[in-house]
Amino acid sequence: MKDRIRDAIDQQREAYTALLQEWVQDPTLSGQESRYQHRIADLYRELGLDTDLWEIDIASLKHNPLFHCQRESLAGSPNVVGTWKGTGGGRSLILNGHVDVVPEGDHAQWHQPPYSGEIIGGCLYGRGVTDMKGGNLSAYVAVATLKTLGVRLKGDVILQSVIEEEAGGAGTLAALERGYTADAALIPEPSEQKIFPRQQGSRWFRLRVMGVKAHGGTRYEGVSALEKSVAVIAAIQALEAQRNADLNDPLYEGVPIPLPINLGRIEGGDWPSSVPDEITLEGRIGVGPGETVETAEQALVSAMAALAEQDDWFADHPVEVEFYGACWQPGGIDLDSPLVTQLCNAFERVHGRMPERQASPWGTDGGLLSQYGVPALVFGPGITRLAHFPNEHIRLDDIFDVAEIMALTLIDWCELAD
Repeated sequence: MKDRIRDAIDQQREAYTALLQEWVQDPTLSGQESRYQHRIADLYRELGLDTDLWEIDIASLKHNPLFHCQRESLAGSPNVVGTWKGTGGGRSLILNGHVDVVPEGDHAQWHQPPYSGEIIGGCLYGRGVTDMKGGNLSAYVAVATLKTLGVRLKGDVILQSVIEEEAGGAGTLAALERGYTADAALIPEPSEQKIFPRQQGSRWFRLRVMGVKAHGGTRYEGVSALEKSVAVIAAIQALEAQRNADLNDPLYEGVPIPLPINLGRIEGGDWPSSVPDEITLEGRIGVGPGETVETAEQALVSAMAALAEQDDWFADHPVEVEFYGACWQPGGIDLDSPLVTQLCNAFERVHGRMPERQASPWGTDGGLLSQYGVPALVFGPGITRLAHFPNEHIRLDDIFDVAEIMALTLIDWCELAD
């Protein structure tokens, strides 16, 4: 079967590559996914999958404590799910992939236009190709290949093409709420073909540091919120160091900072000759596997409250801590799960060696799936560090290797029908 799968993939490789170029050339930023998703729905129907394309009613999700979204409406951003129904008696598997991409950033840092889909040296370039349209193609090719070969499985295979992963996972949450669950899930996010059995979560936060405004010529009459922010940043760095020192998980070996706390935005002051009386810091705190988002939030709140012990200013003017916007739940799958074993065996059949296992350095929709009782792992093509970077690209060979591995795993996990 392995050779038949590889031959079938190779025969269609040129067409699949052209399809990925088409996907990349469609800039599916948040709110701009409709054309792409309708095309995905057409592809699912052509495969003979039970296809469900729907626009998400955001009001129906607001009651859910796992719902986090920046948008007031998700109109024009449909979800698509294609189900390959099994004959019965086998385990089901979700192949989950998001279609939204992050903004391309400064175009001057790109060697090609961000949505070119250009192929250079066996790599395809463009925003979103690593995160995660290349992985989505692997999942599609795996299913399409098995269908072409006339394979029948006992368990269901559920292809989820979802929106809003980059902003908290509203698309996957909507699919779960619609009843699309399974015995396990595989997410082909860029993992460099390592297996990520665990994924950290993260939470966005906003800190307000107060001061007292004064003229810059007599700045000693005021209190600079900017200068006070230095102590706040030091406290965040100390908290990060402490949380990582307390982490004892061999899957994080080799990861320089397993649970980062990143400060991504600073704003404050209104005049060069005035002492700033307010500084706002925004960032994200990593949430470890087995930890709750609430526990991580409380750790940050406690660290900010402890500043009063170092500086009396913070006793009377405590840092205001707000959690807002995006939130990713931590998640994962047991290391001894049959899915992990079968994926490792399939990898070995393709590459002649066992894969590396590592914890994910970022959050995925796997956390939401885990919250709904669907254990999830990440395994996909693409270099992890290229996600969100300029000159994002992916090796085409990796995409088709992953597709072959996924096809073999589907056969083992869902089982061949008689």
